[in-house]
Amino acid sequence: MQEPTEFSRPIDLRALPRHPIELSADDAERTALARRFHIVSIGALSATANLTQDAAGVDVTGRIDAKLVQACAISGEDFPVTVSCEYRLRFLPEADYEAALADAGDEVELAGDDLDTIAFTGSTIDLGEAIAQTLALEIDPYAEGPGADAARAEYGLSTPEASGPFAALQALKTSKP
Repeated sequence: MQEPTEFSRPIDLRALPRHPIELSADDAERTALARRFHIVSIGALSATANLTQDAAGVDVTGRIDAKLVQACAISGEDFPVTVSCEYRLRFLPEADYEAALADAGDEVELAGDDLDTIAFTGSTIDLGEAIAQTLALEIDPYAEGPGADAARAEYGLSTPEASGPFAALQALKTSKP
């Protein structure tokens, strides 16, 4: 059995709720998740989940809302970030998940409307951990706060636009006679 995670919300598939589930993280859970995600803090984290079971697995759809504080990747100053996103997940028994991976071969191409798939064993899924992982994917590790441009100017850093691959193309274009 796996150790519980920071935001563990086990759901027993033998008694699947027929109504939407509301989840929210308490102070200790938000603090632990912020540490795990390497951000300053999580002031609020809530989610809704609608679960639908079929013969193959469980589909979960819902919404995640969070209020975060991150350090600017340029200036290091803390700034607030709001995350609001819809999500779609599919939980499959581990054997079915492994078989699907084997059938897919070396390359897996996902369409935009494909569900993120999560393997599980036994009769329980951890919805809280799935939501935490989905939130982690929404966090920009290189987020720039409102003071980023001033910090660039102060330390003589170029902007991404001035130093990226398109800047090199623009330089070639403007240097032609």
